[in-house]
Amino acid sequence: MTPVAPDPVIAGLATLARRNARHHPAGGRRRWERFAAELLLGAAAGGVLWTAFPPVAFWPSAPIAVLVLTLAIRRSTAPRSYSDRLLRRIGRAAGVGFIAGLAFFVPLLSWLTTVTPLAWLVLAVAEAGYFAALGAALASIRRLPGWPVWAACLWVAEELIRDRWPLGGFTWGRLAFSQPDTPFTGLAALGGAPLVSFAVAVTGGLLAWAFVAFRNRATTSAIVAVLVAAAIPALATGIPRPTKGTRLQVAVIQGNVPHPGTHFLGRAQQVLNNHLRETAVLETGVQDGRWRAPNLVIWPENASDVDPLQTASARTAIQQAADELGVPLLVGAVVDAGPDHLRNEGIVWQPRTGPAASYAKRHLVPFGEYIPWRGLVSHLTSLVNLVPWNFLPGHGNGVLDTGAARLADVICFEIAFDDTVRSGVVGGGQLIVVQTNNATYMRTAEPAQQLAMSQLRAVEHGRAVVVASTSGISAVISPDGRVVARTAQLTPAVLDETVPLRSTLTVADRLGAAPEWVLGILGLLAVLIGLVTERLRQRE
Repeated sequence: MTPVAPDPVIAGLATLARRNARHHPAGGRRRWERFAAELLLGAAAGGVLWTAFPPVAFWPSAPIAVLVLTLAIRRSTAPRSYSDRLLRRIGRAAGVGFIAGLAFFVPLLSWLTTVTPLAWLVLAVAEAGYFAALGAALASIRRLPGWPVWAACLWVAEELIRDRWPLGGFTWGRLAFSQPDTPFTGLAALGGAPLVSFAVAVTGGLLAWAFVAFRNRATTSAIVAVLVAAAIPALATGIPRPTKGTRLQVAVIQGNVPHPGTHFLGRAQQVLNNHLRETAVLETGVQDGRWRAPNLVIWPENASDVDPLQTASARTAIQQAADELGVPLLVGAVVDAGPDHLRNEGIVWQPRTGPAASYAKRHLVPFGEYIPWRGLVSHLTSLVNLVPWNFLPGHGNGVLDTGAARLADVICFEIAFDDTVRSGVVGGGQLIVVQTNNATYMRTAEPAQQLAMSQLRAVEHGRAVVVASTSGISAVISPDGRVVARTAQLTPAVLDETVPLRSTLTVADRLGAAPEWVLGILGLLAVLIGLVTERLRQRE
């Protein structure tokens, strides 16, 4: 039978009807309603992820958030018509990622409001931009075999870039930092924080795979995905976390500040006097047997609010305290570094001989310790007056030989950067010391968020971590990530604890940044393959 050619008039009317259906207001409204639902799902994912971090600190929320965000992005990238091109779908995924980022970073970084709401919102929006890029990247790999693995690699890639650029990067909110002492934490000893982030992300991705498979009635695949997702943290709990080492008695002095906030210092030498007073409390406690005699005493960042190398009264008072203790004293101080410049240092103060080795903070906080493009920024805001002089970065690996122990010293936010902490440990540090001043952020979640990072670093490097804060939270953390002792905020306090000194390097120390780069590059290659595959599919 000879086929009948279609009537061109009927074919033309059918084409016009299809076009009208695509552009009909009701259809457009439905598409916008669907996109709004996807944005709400993205916002829910960001909110759930926030609950994985202090102050809530419910660690299972992290893989659950990855699950929700993955489903939101997969929903937004599903083709909605023949003309729904790849670029449009990627744009929707980027929008979902951006909203998720806002819902996450706005509450996570709310402690910045104590400085200025402007800094809080600008930084939250900037960080959400990385989640937008993550969403776009996830959209491109949704059809690839084994996509939960490539998606997890992209989470690592996003953190790799965000942790380094711009201005040295900003690491707050990494998936790994939501896992300070959880079933996932042991993986830090094998591949550092990046491997923990990967494990959390792949667990969430597998749960999303299971959800999709179940909806498609592939029950067996769904069950397998759930079992593999559960096996990841279960197996990670079996990774050894050694804690043995030469014992060292360490005392931490938390002197407190006159009042919290950006102007915490009070009158000259008041913070120094607070730490001298609490050091005297330690001496009295040792004499009457309440505490053990320490081998090392640690003061926090900015414990001396005047330059002790240039101010005779401060130098004399600190020397007297070290002489009476009879052991090395690690002093945090801001010191003069030439015309209009300062350095943020940790100084080893020896009994009788005085200042010895010192470490200057290397990873400075932009707009907190120096003003980038000061001339331009000063025309935009007067907030630059809060940082009248720029700090200069230090050099070296952060190792301080006190005589009692070799310390891997980091100052404040440096605990958030992998390479800064690692260099001190690989360089011979037996004990990680975090000298910090969180007085600006009292009664917020920032001190607890920073403490969680210190817990992860303990497992990552197999070292005890001693956190000394001017006003809290000070803490002693064992090499397995447990908090042995901690202080309250805004109160003078002394911690006197025995810690192990360890010299063995973990697998993560030996591998360095290699796992992060390998996983990140694999993720980016997956994006490239996904884009090429989608283009070929569209041509067909």
